[in-house]
Amino acid sequence: MPSQNTQQITLTRPDDFHLHLRDGAGLQSVLPHSAKQFARAIIMPNLRPPVTTTEQAIAYRERILSALPEGMSFKPLMTLYLTDNTTADEIKRAKESGFVHGVKLYPAGATTNSDAGVTDLKHCAKALEMMQQVGLPLLMHGEVTDPEIDLFDREAVFIDRVLLPLRKNMPELRIVFEHITTKEAAQYVTDAEGDIAATITAHHLLYNRNAIFQGGIRPHYYCLPVLKRETNRQALLAAATGNSNRFFIGTDSAPHPKELKEHACGCAGCYTALHGLELYAQAFDQVGAIDKLETFASFNGADFYRLPRNQDKVTLKRQSWVLPEQVPFGETVVVPLNAGETMQWQLAQ
Repeated sequence: MPSQNTQQITLTRPDDFHLHLRDGAGLQSVLPHSAKQFARAIIMPNLRPPVTTTEQAIAYRERILSALPEGMSFKPLMTLYLTDNTTADEIKRAKESGFVHGVKLYPAGATTNSDAGVTDLKHCAKALEMMQQVGLPLLMHGEVTDPEIDLFDREAVFIDRVLLPLRKNMPELRIVFEHITTKEAAQYVTDAEGDIAATITAHHLLYNRNAIFQGGIRPHYYCLPVLKRETNRQALLAAATGNSNRFFIGTDSAPHPKELKEHACGCAGCYTALHGLELYAQAFDQVGAIDKLETFASFNGADFYRLPRNQDKVTLKRQSWVLPEQVPFGETVVVPLNAGETMQWQLAQ
């Protein structure tokens, strides 16, 4: 069994169950980073315009596959963007397509490109009922957008105001609580009845909110949901490295041009596709749980999404390497999280 002294670990190839790939030239730049590390990924639909129909999802999937470099293998798992106007018929078409694996709930205004999001779940009742009927998961960005609620409390309030009533009304609806950041969310997902799971990002496992302000404002650590207190980070680590099968990888890797991150009103999102597995390995290693990484990274998510587990392997080696300061992103560049810093684990070539 691997231990703190382990010099390398071989895993079943993981999947990324929360990934932003963008489109066009930017897509071509960042896709190889994810394809190198992950076999499959749940692709977020918050493009401009958003991916709201099965037809649009299939077209986006084709653009992703066309951008994949020769010799690389990667399977995009598509999603629809839930709006107030999503119909039950569209949900049925999505399920029957075989390409759409979830429907994403963005509360209107909650994060990047979420302006077309849901204003009230009552407007989506027919779509949600069909999702429950056909078993298509609802992927929830779990924050309220009420300006009177403190930014750091919006996830916990979401559980009380939105998630609990929804699950009471639709107990068979399959739910992924995306990129959880609080001890309240980790506890809820651990204890709740029914078919619910949660993704956790590497940056929320590694950093608390102090990271945003060390030596000045550090925009590349700004994401939504925002980094929280240390007690929350510890709760997420305990969930990820524990015995529950409800938690799994979702990098939420979100590329933004450097000039829009280092900006007076910078975009939310951390770019981690370049080194996602290494970051997770670092987090698990720091608490002596590197032996738990394969279950979290390779098994739990595939099992929840009712996908076959991957058959090929990847190897992570304990060796130092320095992250680049920036990498190409279409006609501009994107700055990876921890740019210029030394990593302690590296994915073998």
